Formats: sequence, structure tokens, C-alpha cells
Amino acid sequence: MYRSLRQCVDDLQSSGQLLRIEAPIDPNLEMAEIQRRVFRAGGPALMFNNVVGCRFPMVSNLFGTIERARYIFRDSLDRLRRLAALQVDPSDLMRRPRLYLKAPASALLTRPRTVRRGPVLECETTIDQLPQLKSWPDDGGAYVTLPQVYSEDPRAPGYAGSNLGMYRVQLSGGEYEPNREVGLHYQIHRGIAAHHAAALQQGETLPVNVFVGGPPAMTLAAVMPLPEGISELTVAGVLGRRRVPMVRRRGQLPIHADADFCIAGRIDPARLKPEGPFGDHLGYYSLAHDFPVMQVERVYHRRDAIWPFTVVGRPPQEDTVLGQLIHELAEPAITKQIPGVRAVHAVDAAGVHPLLLAVGSERYVPYDDERRPRELLTLANALLGHGQLSLAKYLWIAAVEDDPGLDARRVDHFFRHVLERVDWRRDLHFQTCTTIDTLDYSGGQINEGSKLVVAAAGRPVRSLPADRNGLTLPEELGFRDPRVVLPGIIAIEGPAFQNDDEAIDRFCGRFRREDAICKFPLVVVVDRSDFAASSLENFLWTTFTRSNPSRDVYGIESYYADKHWGCRGSLVIDARTKPHHAPPLVEDPAVTRRVDALAAPRGPLHGVI
Repeated sequence: MYRSLRQCVDDLQSSGQLLRIEAPIDPNLEMAEIQRRVFRAGGPALMFNNVVGCRFPMVSNLFGTIERARYIFRDSLDRLRRLAALQVDPSDLMRRPRLYLKAPASALLTRPRTVRRGPVLECETTIDQLPQLKSWPDDGGAYVTLPQVYSEDPRAPGYAGSNLGMYRVQLSGGEYEPNREVGLHYQIHRGIAAHHAAALQQGETLPVNVFVGGPPAMTLAAVMPLPEGISELTVAGVLGRRRVPMVRRRGQLPIHADADFCIAGRIDPARLKPEGPFGDHLGYYSLAHDFPVMQVERVYHRRDAIWPFTVVGRPPQEDTVLGQLIHELAEPAITKQIPGVRAVHAVDAAGVHPLLLAVGSERYVPYDDERRPRELLTLANALLGHGQLSLAKYLWIAAVEDDPGLDARRVDHFFRHVLERVDWRRDLHFQTCTTIDTLDYSGGQINEGSKLVVAAAGRPVRSLPADRNGLTLPEELGFRDPRVVLPGIIAIEGPAFQNDDEAIDRFCGRFRREDAICKFPLVVVVDRSDFAASSLENFLWTTFTRSNPSRDVYGIESYYADKHWGCRGSLVIDARTKPHHAPPLVEDPAVTRRVDALAAPRGPLHGVI
């Protein structure tokens, strides 16, 4: 395995998986658009050797295909899977001992080793000399997009209570003092939050180190959804097949010896400044909000340092591949930790956290021929209390007994299975006034929104239509152009949203359960039905990023019974754009033209994008 990022870059080049670009490329928007296009084309990793305004080379798209990601970790993925499975279910050691012969050796790799020096400490620089990557036109400044943010629990310092997370870092712009301050943005339910809270309680500053680069094992470890109390350094050791070397000096937070860069500093827990905007992975800007400020003390780098970066935006992007790799590693652990859960799938096209699909057992009351969701609701509550899965906004869960081959990753088939069986009078379960993903603005307030569990079990209760025969709409109310998305799902173009909007109430009030529209169990009202219905990806992105369940879910012939809400006709989701939503990401036309020129014949990207 690789001991440095440069070793990885050289290996990818020698195996034909990396392209070096010698033409001058601007890190202000141009580099990010190149990365997005090369990713969409399934292209190689990119090494930018001539970065405008910066002496450090930059590399992107390292994990741009699942094949390349598996190649990078080819020597350690199976070992990590075995070790993870052994930790979850030690009885496997007795049943299948051959699979775990190397597990004790792997366990030794989980312990970081303390060293006196390392390549990262060879040189020093300042924040303004680092690559100033800006990905989207309205970003608030330059960002580190592949950081590894290291902190320790101030109540019990040491590796055991450490956290290594990928929390974005704003290098410039806003109200930050140049070279002295950077912004640190982390989402709720992240490991550093507990360290921040402890420092705040003790009235102390929180030491933080931001590593950039180093062996790819550290990057993957930083995004792994590990249980609280387990350090990501343990995973990095197994992935890298060597104990992670950390430079620990008296009075300083440990520094990853093999990183390419390290920004060392401290957070004053009580001091906040506006961070953002930033074009994020839901496909919208996360807006400026107060977040912690990191006081920069030193900026270290290797002599041969390379600055790795990625670009996020509406899925799929490079983080989609990392998510797929993590899913392969983490799903077996989840299904063992929550008995009865057979599969989970956080839908990338919907922005990951807005939509979670799950398959579970429905074993309660096995003698009841009229099977209905019972155990599924227990499993749904467990999933919504499990690590980052707790950020799911919509959770659709189905019983494996109804179709043992049901695959949560085949989203269209999964929706069809659920919609054939769901009973909207009974199978909708809301959580209101709760937390959602920090990046999701559908709730109107940062971190605030609602959740909806849709559970389905039993025999099919309806056939799903694939055409709109007999369907009429109240066009005088502004509803028109119905389009079938999938069997049983129809998108309808609605009037532009207005404050105190009652359009959907009026729409639902026009129909009864006997009407043709109610042959479609799911109706989605959107700004443009042609866009939403043109692909499954467009439907998922529009529906689940632009709706907050408690506010935007309606129904034909809806009612309350014992504080339970349901409807006898179609479920209607209002997925129109609202004034409180964040703006979507749009590329700069001038930058697009420059990148077009780079892709023209004799250009450095000709034949690549």
C-alpha cells in the first residue's frame, strides 16, 4: 500500500489511470468544472502541474470510478471487511476460522504509532500560498474539499478518543482574517461536535489539525461512518496496512507524519463567524451561517507536497463513488447491529440523506394472514437512531417476506413494490420538529425539519397505472401538464409557490378517491413536470430535496384519527421551489467556454471530456 499521496499518483500514472495536465489551469472555477466533466465521462485521475497563482500541484478524481477506488485499496479492502465482521459478530471466528486467520495481525495495525518527525514537517508556508480552489460561482471563498480534520476529546486526550472527519474548511473570504483564521463547518451528528461541546463546557480552546493529502487510506477513513468512540485512525491503519505514524510533541496535538499539508490551530468554542456559501452535494448552495473559527498557528507541508481536491454538487459526483465503497464496507455491519434489517440504501440521486430505502423482516404475529407493518416500524426507529442514518428525511421500508429478491438499490423496482402495497390510511409515520441534515434547507431553518417513515408489508392492494387515461386537472388553479414518472407515480406542474400558499389544499379538495387521479398512489407537484419526469434521477432529486414531510405532504381525502394523519386517496407531495430554499448550482458560462476550448482538438483535454 501507499505510504504517501505521491506514491499513489505515480502508481496510477504507470497503470494508465492518471493524466498529467501541463497547461496553466485556474483553481478559480476552471479546475472544478474540468473535474466535474472528467468525472461524468468516467475519465482518469487528473494531475494539474501548472496551477495559476500557486506553486503546489493539485490532483483530483482519484476516486472517480469504483474500479479505480477498489484498485487503490486493492490490498486491504477484504482485510477490513473481515475485521469489521469479526468485531460485530465474534462467533464468525468459530464458524469460519479460515476467513479470520489474519485478523489478529490486522488488529495490530489499528494502533497508531508515535514518531518524532515526519515529512509533513519539512517546510512551512501560509494560508494564502495554498491552492485557492473555488468550485461554484457564488462560493464564499476558497475551500479545502478533501480535508482530514483531527481533534481529541479534551476530557480524555489521546488516540482512543480522537476523531478524524471530513469537515469542509474555508480558507478565504467572508470575515476571516487572512492567514490567521479559517472557517470550519461540520454537520450535526459528527464526531468533532462532542469535542467542541466538551471544550465549551470546560471553557477551553480546542486544538485542531487539518491534514490534506497523505496516503489515500486517511481520506477514506475520514469519511467512514464509525460508531462513536472508535477512532478513524484504526480504520486508516487497516486500509493502509501499516500503523498510522503520528508526530506527538509536548503541548501539541498529534500531526499525521505522512500528510502533504497540515494546518495547525485552535478553535475558541465560543467564537463564531459566518461560513459559506458553498455549493454542496445536494445540488444547492449551503448558505452563510455562523460556524467555528479556527485560529491558524502553523501551516506545514512536505517538500514534494501535492494538494488533493474533489468537487461536490448535484449527484453523481466523485463522493458518490466513495459512498458506494463505504456502503460495501458498512452495510454488513448495519444489518448485524440491527437484527431484522436486511439491506439499506441511502439514495445518492436524492442527495443521500433526504431518502433512505430499507428492506426488513416482518415477523411479528406470524399467524396473522393479514400481514401489516409492525416489526418494520421497530426497525425504522432503530435505523433513525443509528449514526448518520439518523439524518434520513424520508425512510421507505418494505418487508422481505413479500419478495425475498427485493433490492433496495434498484430504486424504481423498490418504489413499485411499496406503492403496490402501501395503505396511506395507516402506513405514514411522521416525526415533526426534529433535526435533519445541516445542508438541507427544505425545513426553512438550518438543522430543523421533519421525517416521514413509509412502511409497506403484505399482499398488493392495487395495480399501478402507466398512462394517464381519463385524468383531468383543475387548470384554472394553475395545475397542468401531468407526466407519468414511473408506474403509479405522476408529476404535475403547479403554479409558482407564493407565501401562505394554499394551492395544494385547493388541488386536493377538487378530488375524491374514486377519481382517475387516485389510480396513481403518489402525485408530486413540481415547477416543471417535463424536467421531473424526464429521468428517475430528476424525479428523485426534485421530490426529496425540495420537500419537508410535515409541511409539504398532503393527501386526497386526508383526515386525522387519534392524532394519526392519513389519506384515502393519493398521497401528494409539494416539491415546488419555495422562497426559503437554497439556490441550485449553476456553472459560469464564461468558464464553460474556456473548458470547451481545452477539450477542443489539440487541447490538453481533447478525447477526455
